[in-house]
Order: sequence, then structure tokens, then C-alpha cells
Amino acid sequence: MTYKEISATIIGAAIEVHRELGPGLLEGVYELCLVEVIREKGLRVEQQIPVPIHFRGKDLGTTLRLDLIIEGRVIMEVKAVEAIHDSHLAQTLTYLKLTGCKLGLVINFGQRLLKDGVERVVNGLHEE
Repeated sequence: MTYKEISATIIGAAIEVHRELGPGLLEGVYELCLVEVIREKGLRVEQQIPVPIHFRGKDLGTTLRLDLIIEGRVIMEVKAVEAIHDSHLAQTLTYLKLTGCKLGLVINFGQRLLKDGVERVVNGLHEE
């Protein structure tokens, strides 16, 4: 499956969840429902993945957690805020660098229209 196909499936799943629940809930609720819909669509999804921190040759533990990794290749950060900020995009880019993944999606369920709350973050991705 290409990155484009995976991301289209993820965004479609997010739209389904948002249509059913609407804005205004906590991120964790959207995350749980989204995991269910993504799995129904046949994609493998891992939730709340610890990210090891390696600094100057030392393993400093796993204090960071990713919201979701889909198909072992696409990181997804679930937000339920008024607007996506540059800090959310920077956080996702850092997760991409730490994990070696190339594509991240930040999806904000706090928007009235979900399409206004979707941002792509890439790290060395050359479209397939």
C-alpha cells in the first residue's frame, strides 16, 4: 500500500468518526474510535507507542508517546483543539525523525469541518 493510499484511508476514517461524534470531546475518545474504524478498514494500527530517546550515544528512556502508527509507516497525532499550531507540526516532525518514519498526519477533531483540521508532515518522503 502506498503512503497516499494509507493516508487517504486514515483521513476517510477520521471523517467517519468526526461525522458521528462531532467536535467537542477529548482527544482520547477520538483516538479510541479512530483505532476501531482504521482496523475495520483493514489497516494495522498501534496505539500510544513509546519512543526511545537516544542522545549522545546514550539511551535515556521512553518519555515520549506517539498517538498512533498505522501500517508501521505513518504517524498520526490526534488533536481536539481550537486550531493546529506550529508546535503540533514540529512535534510530529520530531517523532518522524526519532522513529525513521516518513509521513505524519496531524488531525484536529476540534474543527467544525474536519477537512480544515488535517495537516501532513513529511520527513524525506518522495511520493510513491
